[in-house]
Amino acid sequence: MIAIDTSSFIAYLAGEEGADIAAVETALAENLACLPPVVLTELLSDPRLPIKVARFFLQMPHLAVRRGFWERAGRLRARILARRRRARLADTLIAQTCLDHNLPLIARDRDYRHFARLGGLRLLP
Repeated sequence: MIAIDTSSFIAYLAGEEGADIAAVETALAENLACLPPVVLTELLSDPRLPIKVARFFLQMPHLAVRRGFWERAGRLRARILARRRRARLADTLIAQTCLDHNLPLIARDRDYRHFARLGGLRLLP
């Protein structure tokens, strides 16, 4: 399985190009794509989201929040913030979900590099 971040999914739906889009296409074609809960929430938050697209997101595999998640996410965010790096709450929760499931994340958002360097998150491509 491969988790996909909101930033890459939105770019994919908009028809943009890039290494992350190619990775999204491959993950979808090989039925490897999954969504962290925060990503699903962000995607479904678009008031103009077509119902067909919403159904697609809801049919995708979703990652469960595991026991102790909130404590681990808090410690991860503290580690990033202690280094004076950006650690938005949503990004932290997405990164921790991927870490808990030992899954890589496809993300266009460059803020995840801090989670990779300081928290062990695997980023694709």
